[in-house]
Amino acid sequence: MNTELEGELQRLIVEALMLEDVAPDGIEVEAPLFGEGLGLDSIDALELAIAIERRFGVKIQPSEEAGPKIFASVRVLAQYVDSHRAVP
Repeated sequence: MNTELEGELQRLIVEALMLEDVAPDGIEVEAPLFGEGLGLDSIDALELAIAIERRFGVKIQPSEEAGPKIFASVRVLAQYVDSHRAVP
């Protein structure tokens, strides 16, 4: 597990989505990001995908099939970003 990347994604979620009442470390890494978890919606997914592309150079197409899987939790998202970003 890449806890450093998970922490960076927690901070990015709070910053990109302007979640003023959520602390980055308050986002559980295995909790769902949508629905009952953090409560994000499809617009949030799009904004987060753009922020991830800018920060990490990883394109995420939040399609109906892949989106829910990629954005399942911070941990799953970190695994996706880690496996798709370019090696420096």
